[in-house]
Amino acid sequence: MSYRAKLEGFFNHHWYSAKPGTSYYFAQAVLLPLTFIFALLSGIKRKLYQLGLLKSYKLAVPVIVVGNINVGGTGKTPLVIWLTKQLELAGYKPGIISRGFGGSQQGEVFNISKPQAFGDEPLLIARHSQCPVFVGKNRVVAGQALLKMYPQCNIIISDDGLQHMQLKRDVEVAVVDSQRLFGNSHLLPAGPLRESLKRLSLVDAIVLNGDSPQSLNELHNAFVMNLQAQYLVNLHNNQVVMTVAELSRKAEMNQLAISAVAGIGNPQRFFKQLTAMGLQFKSQAFPDHHQFVSADFNCNSASLADDIIVMTEKDAVKCQHFANSRMWYLPISAELPKSTEFITKILTKLNTRIV
Repeated sequence: MSYRAKLEGFFNHHWYSAKPGTSYYFAQAVLLPLTFIFALLSGIKRKLYQLGLLKSYKLAVPVIVVGNINVGGTGKTPLVIWLTKQLELAGYKPGIISRGFGGSQQGEVFNISKPQAFGDEPLLIARHSQCPVFVGKNRVVAGQALLKMYPQCNIIISDDGLQHMQLKRDVEVAVVDSQRLFGNSHLLPAGPLRESLKRLSLVDAIVLNGDSPQSLNELHNAFVMNLQAQYLVNLHNNQVVMTVAELSRKAEMNQLAISAVAGIGNPQRFFKQLTAMGLQFKSQAFPDHHQFVSADFNCNSASLADDIIVMTEKDAVKCQHFANSRMWYLPISAELPKSTEFITKILTKLNTRIV
């Protein structure tokens, strides 16, 4: 196991799983002073923006930020793709900007771009949205570059960036992982929060990824999102698809094991989804945004070399160049039971924008 994986596992355990006990309290004693420093610096930065001592910039078109207050994945990517399509139905021409976590380059992302260059999430969004997608550490610069190249775009969606105060926004949507919620509810590094829970009262809408506690569902601006999956796609030949039941029969007939791998923020969500679909498998979690190489499937201690591999689509884009016929991915799509109410809320806020 890599050092990064061990470190991520340590923090995830203490943020989300640790019970009161010796190691838990020891970690809190060490990390809480750093959390106070983080809170102080974040508060100072926020105040400087409020006073205008740090400048924020407004793009020429409305901006919707889809983000979260937690470290790690919560389900923003499928929501961004879904929202893009809904805005197109409403007559908008969206463009999308992202930081491109894990990528080494900045600029426009195309369907054939490499995930190592721009990150897995922007590439996945570009493939599914068919909208201009630009990556940049500075989202203001990324947005300006997109609008210069595509002046027909009349709205920008920022994938993540709730804390990127340099970019002014017209609508804020916060996504919450209903399974993990907010862990121990501490700010970084003692907990997983980049901002306090009070921040959720300031956003325009909260999207709960999956069934949530009743207390969250009753929030006036909360909407439930479910991630739907129907079939598996072969990574070596995406024209070949199978249901979970068909893949299980294939494995049984050929006396092969099935392994599910995931390098996402909450791999257990993926594993639970496969289990709910009736798949029996061994599971192996990698660090979030893990840059997969062929050796991950052939040379690790729990060798996957002879197994049928099932992975997320976000991980699949990083395995495309060395894929073989035993690799499959599970496409997912967002579904909001109250989709009309949600998009109406967004459009109403956009229509009240003061130009």
